[in-house]
Amino acid sequence: MQARVAQPAPGSDPGAAQRSRVAKPRLRPPQAGEGAGRCAQSAQGVAEAVGRSMFALDAATRSLGMQVESIGPGRARLSMSVRPDMLNGHRMCHGGYITLLADSAFAFACNSYNELTVASAIAVDFLAPTYEGARLLADAIEVSRTGRSGVYDVTVTDQDGKKIAVMRGRSHTFKNRMTVAL
Repeated sequence: MQARVAQPAPGSDPGAAQRSRVAKPRLRPPQAGEGAGRCAQSAQGVAEAVGRSMFALDAATRSLGMQVESIGPGRARLSMSVRPDMLNGHRMCHGGYITLLADSAFAFACNSYNELTVASAIAVDFLAPTYEGARLLADAIEVSRTGRSGVYDVTVTDQDGKKIAVMRGRSHTFKNRMTVAL
């Protein structure tokens, strides 16, 4: 006896069954009895929990020695020290590393609500060079968040407060998907 393989109905999406088996974190309303539980956390508590979880999973951010200095709803501050392996041929910090720092701060800020959010575009302007040993700070702040779109500004400064770069990021939030399981 041969096993029959089910065929998709005409006009249906043949990949839908496979995609439906992929587990995706979903947002949900608080359930009875959860009161002060994980769904009733303050906005600040959610942002901090998301920051801890994201940092633990973000190998790129950790490998560059970045630290999450602070995080809150719609904002994040990350730091990074410029190492010798981050220098370009002019002995200045390579712009790619400065961009990575700004982009990481942007990612933490726009995911601070625990709604899965990714960058849809960034624009970076380099304002001044920075060198080995400098401690850079990237401050990301939400400018606008409407529907599934957001705009964030990031300012990168050195340890003396000198502006090194500015970045504007546009974000896209996926409907009903959590950044991390809380």
